[in-house]
Amino acid sequence: MSPVVQDLAIELAVTGVSYRQAGKAIEKLLGYPVISHEGIRQQLLNTEVVQKNQYHLKMMLYLWKLAGFTQKVRRKRKSREIKIGSVHQGWEMNDKRAKLVEKRHFIHEGKLTFWEEFEQYLMTTYEYDPTKHHLVINGDGAKWITSCRDYFQHNATFVIDRFHVSQDVQRLFRDHSRYRSIRKKVAKYDWKGFMVELNSAVGMLDNEKKEERLEELIAQLSQYPEALGDYREKLKAKGIDTTGFRPMRSAEGTISVFARRLKNGRSWSDKGLDKFIDIMVALKDKLEIKTLHGILDQTQELTNKNKEEKAA
Repeated sequence: MSPVVQDLAIELAVTGVSYRQAGKAIEKLLGYPVISHEGIRQQLLNTEVVQKNQYHLKMMLYLWKLAGFTQKVRRKRKSREIKIGSVHQGWEMNDKRAKLVEKRHFIHEGKLTFWEEFEQYLMTTYEYDPTKHHLVINGDGAKWITSCRDYFQHNATFVIDRFHVSQDVQRLFRDHSRYRSIRKKVAKYDWKGFMVELNSAVGMLDNEKKEERLEELIAQLSQYPEALGDYREKLKAKGIDTTGFRPMRSAEGTISVFARRLKNGRSWSDKGLDKFIDIMVALKDKLEIKTLHGILDQTQELTNKNKEEKAA
């Protein structure tokens, strides 16, 4: 198999629907069967991702988003939580479109706690210095995400993912007379007015399940109501220049790309899942991927040669 076809097979398997579909796509392209879906899987398992050199932090502020999802693994039919962070250093404008600067993806391997491992990743990838740089962390209300406040303390500003808050507001108040008023509070980053609206609505919804969810939402957001505010105003209060900083977008888009390919009823081996995610991240971050196909072939040739010499 040529290196071009080998690389294409791996990329189609990761960015497409499945290994099997990748094999069919290559067969359709070349006109004859080239490699089976299991062959593509083996090719992917025998790869190595080459990390880039460190990025130099150009700005004091460090921005990123994160989210997580659970995925089945074959071992004892258990699920494993995949925690992913999308990391970048701000925005640059290309005409009217904003582009993320030096965007990378961090995958938690689980050897250390999430924030310990993430901080090490920042140090090796971005020359992060906790005495100089400030983090803005955008995510939902999961405990492993909100624990960043205790870990980084004054070195980080936590922002609640507005997508999830808006989704809860829609589900609870879509047919409510105060729906528009509540949405405006969220849109204007008026977190104090928003919390007042939520508390005022207790006992005024049309069913018990909504009432229970409203009480849960109030209890959750009451732990960090300031996270609903505009992070740029908080940074200004810290003396940080926020020129060119944009609103934090939803972290949901980051995770959906990974979840769409990895979930949908599929189950994976631990090794297969880890390697697949590594290659998926490498393709997104434009990292070099070394295939070991050639090395394996050379090893096999040496083995065959030794056998022939012994037979002679």
